[in-house]
Amino acid sequence: MTVPETSAELRKVAGSFSQELLAADPRAAARRVDAKTWSPKEVLGHLIDSAANNHQRFVRAQQADALMLPGYEQNHWVESQGYQDADWPHLVALWTHLNLHLADVISRIPPAKYAVQCVIGDSEPLTLEVLVIDYLQHLKHHIAQIRERL
Repeated sequence: MTVPETSAELRKVAGSFSQELLAADPRAAARRVDAKTWSPKEVLGHLIDSAANNHQRFVRAQQADALMLPGYEQNHWVESQGYQDADWPHLVALWTHLNLHLADVISRIPPAKYAVQCVIGDSEPLTLEVLVIDYLQHLKHHIAQIRERL
């Protein structure tokens, strides 16, 4: 998949999955399978955090020849933001609009910037291109989790 294809696919996924989420029962969205597993609300919250963090990465990587940013502790982010107690339609709207915006950001990345080296936390360097494409794969992985749990 290319960066432009990723942008187009992200736009499509955000539009269609948001409708699926809005049709879901908010009580089911709040159900945890067990104490150690995130509810669909919390998984969606994690995807909101992922979008927010990747927004920074995608924009900042275009400013430099290399990028180093910290990672983030996912469980802390999900818990501290109270996604479990949040309004379901609000979470869906936030996730949808962040991803539609990310699709726009991705579509504007100049091809000359695809090779910018990015180091996130302790990870090995990845190019901006790989980071963008991996974002969509990560998103799809968690969409499948949400679908299983709703």
